[in-house]
Amino acid sequence: MGDPVQLKDEGNKHFQAGDIDKAIECYSSAIKVCPDKKMLAVIYRNRSACYLKKVSHFFIKKNGTKLGKLDMAFKDVQRCATLEPKNRTFLETLRRLGAEIQAKTTFSTDSRVQNMFDILLDEEMGKENKEKAANNLIVLAREDAGAERIFQNNGVPLLLNLIATGKPEMILAAVRTLSGMCTGHKARAMAILHMVGVDKLCSVMAIDDEEIALAACNLFQCINDSLTGGDKREYGKEEALVLDASKDLKTILLSLLEMVASKKVSGHGRDQALNLLSKNVPRKIRKEKDNSRTLFTIDHGLKKILKVCGQVPELPDQLPLTENTQLIASVLLNKLYDDLTCDPERANFKDICEEYIKYVCTADVSNQSINTISGLLQGPFDVGNALVGHQGIMEMMVALCGSERDVDQMVAVEALIHSSSKMSRASFFITNGVSLLKDIYKKTKNERIKIRALVGLCKLGSAGGDDYSLRQFAEGSTEKLAKQCRKWLCNPQIDTKTRKWAIEGLAYLTNDADVKDDFVEDELALKAMFELAKSKDKTILYAVACTLINCTNSYDKKEIIPELVQLAKFSKQHVPEQHPKDKKDFIEQRVKRLLKAGVTSALAVMVKADNSILTEQTKEMLARVFLALSENPRDRGTIVAEGGGKALIPLALEGTEAGKVKASHALAKIASISNPEIAFPGERVYEVIRPLVSLLHTDRDGKQNYEALRGLTNLAGFSEKLRVKIVKESALPDIESYMFEQHDQLRQAATECMCNLVTCKEVQERFLQDGNDRLKLLVLLCGEDDEGLQTAAAGALAMLTAVQKKLCTKLTTTLQWLEILQRLCLHHNPQIQHRGIVIVYNMLNSDDSELAKKLIESEMLEILSVIGKAEDSPKRQEALDAARTCLVKAMDLGLINPHMFFPIHGNS
Repeated sequence: MGDPVQLKDEGNKHFQAGDIDKAIECYSSAIKVCPDKKMLAVIYRNRSACYLKKVSHFFIKKNGTKLGKLDMAFKDVQRCATLEPKNRTFLETLRRLGAEIQAKTTFSTDSRVQNMFDILLDEEMGKENKEKAANNLIVLAREDAGAERIFQNNGVPLLLNLIATGKPEMILAAVRTLSGMCTGHKARAMAILHMVGVDKLCSVMAIDDEEIALAACNLFQCINDSLTGGDKREYGKEEALVLDASKDLKTILLSLLEMVASKKVSGHGRDQALNLLSKNVPRKIRKEKDNSRTLFTIDHGLKKILKVCGQVPELPDQLPLTENTQLIASVLLNKLYDDLTCDPERANFKDICEEYIKYVCTADVSNQSINTISGLLQGPFDVGNALVGHQGIMEMMVALCGSERDVDQMVAVEALIHSSSKMSRASFFITNGVSLLKDIYKKTKNERIKIRALVGLCKLGSAGGDDYSLRQFAEGSTEKLAKQCRKWLCNPQIDTKTRKWAIEGLAYLTNDADVKDDFVEDELALKAMFELAKSKDKTILYAVACTLINCTNSYDKKEIIPELVQLAKFSKQHVPEQHPKDKKDFIEQRVKRLLKAGVTSALAVMVKADNSILTEQTKEMLARVFLALSENPRDRGTIVAEGGGKALIPLALEGTEAGKVKASHALAKIASISNPEIAFPGERVYEVIRPLVSLLHTDRDGKQNYEALRGLTNLAGFSEKLRVKIVKESALPDIESYMFEQHDQLRQAATECMCNLVTCKEVQERFLQDGNDRLKLLVLLCGEDDEGLQTAAAGALAMLTAVQKKLCTKLTTTLQWLEILQRLCLHHNPQIQHRGIVIVYNMLNSDDSELAKKLIESEMLEILSVIGKAEDSPKRQEALDAARTCLVKAMDLGLINPHMFFPIHGNS
């Protein structure tokens, strides 16, 4: 070990010889073995002097210093100052070191920023170096210190120079850097907005490059969030410099509305302008009364949005569009209409739409007016439906159907399809429009028109929904239509936009159980649909979701009460009938086929779509499908392997209330039996807890409560961080309430969950609180007849009494405690018996001599003796060893005379 005096003396010699490191080594060794406090203080002072000497040498070698070494020196001096807090030399050194580190940090950031710009603007620099520099600049801008240095060092003009190069990679780097600088900083965001200019930002977003348009959209969103209160920091005096942002926000809004209808804007830019309006104009919280932004947008931009809906891409002189533009516009129209608060506001919306339709008709572009109505029918349906009923509109549709131009026929057929979305209107078209659609279907040679006409027939044929008794067409007709749809769907020669309509047709036809059964047996057709769902054309998502809802029967089903059915029959009312192939066995088989064809990976891609396309209704449908797919525990591994666990998280956090509940339920099913590291990799696992906790509320059904408890149990058994997260989400009161539940499965699931949570400090503190019956409940649950419940309750008690000795004494306040404990120790189940004996050991080891004496004076000694003397057995070895350990502990406490005690086997 070494003599501390000798080590101290050796240290002194090394110090005098100038070998500081050797001196520190000797002093450190002496400190470890020195028992004398006075000498220890001397050795500590000597080592402190070494540290100070080392730091002084460090400053002498000024040219060789680096930031990392300064940090180390700062820590060394901190140690010295901790030992001698009144030493002025140490304190002064700390001050100087801190200032130098700060100066070097600032200088380093400044030089790095300038270096990045030099590389990016150097024409002769290689592409790889420029890409690295661009990424470094973006990363720097995401940190507040880096963003501020870029801003202060004339960074915005330099970024504008990058944009001016016209090179996509330079523009992207500049825009993303600006986004980082504007995030969460109101003053800087406003300054950058004024320096760059709204027009300039719009011109960047208008570029025909999807990535650049998306980056510019994100920049606008960052600015908007910072100016509207997303920045929660206190600025003090600086706050006075931040002017009112309302004028800037209004300028941005007007500029975005101008972009919507401008021919100079690319399709991608138009999509992003519509997305920004959709995200930021309608109220996010309906309780807020102010919907002035919506009213302003309707007055200044509704006609512009309608113009986008009315574009016919096949005609010349149209606005540049993507596959998704018109649907995004329809979704925006729907959000604006839903945000209106009273009848006069809704009447004004309808009047503007009617005025615009009349204007377009006057301009003799009937196909555009009908296309506008189609856009409204896909958005605010009531508005579109009202316009269809106006005089001359139906006649215009019929005239376009009979036109010799293919484009007119396409527009008309699509309008007919969208306008027959309600049962009553479908019935009208069955009487008046079926023959027209059939005629177009038979006569046209244009596949694109033919498929649309077929979809119209499919929609009309499915007007009865899944009611087997309300078939609109003759037996076998829907199957023939579906077969043709599948044929088009599987034909790669047909363009994506046209094949999309085949799925639209199947979305209607799969209301028929014969059709959905045939469809899921056609693996090629399924895979073709899934591939289309992954394509850039996201307008297909709703149709795919509808088809999957039908195939899995995951729509809401009304409960049929037999007495009411009989009453309906007696009064000659219509009674819905279930198709024979819509029974449970058929649904299970369809689910298996869908999983085999790769439905989960398709759903995972669909969930990532932009919110403007992936509406809340579509999200709800996807959540329902996921829940249906995860019904069978044996299928959940497949869902996890294809990314289903990750995909469910956003569905559980955003969307309709019903959709979030369905997604949370599916998450609970997966979380209950899966390894969390695999099912929800990385930090995502922490996002799973809130949806599961939401299912514990009393307004959820028993099955959802049970699955949530099982999911939380699995997560709680995985790591301390997850247990802490469960506690922070306020799950404990709900879990405890289900431990009192009369339902056996719920009570057991809640107790198992608590068993996995009791290692958490906060949970233990709840049991230690005075005046509560939590521990008493656990003791009583140990006395129940259900073995699963006993196992969980006894496990929780064993862990609690091991870590909190006070609970051993508190346990005895339950009248039946000794009887219940004896029953546990005599239990035929080895697991329960082992846990009971562990509780006994914890009580013997609790430092409560009276409690230990009471246990040994009871029949417990005889029970432990019998168990301890038993022959070793692999099945019960844990219990045997625990009993023998208890007896040894009793001997150590002097409660048993070793000479009078019978010899025992094993570890006696």
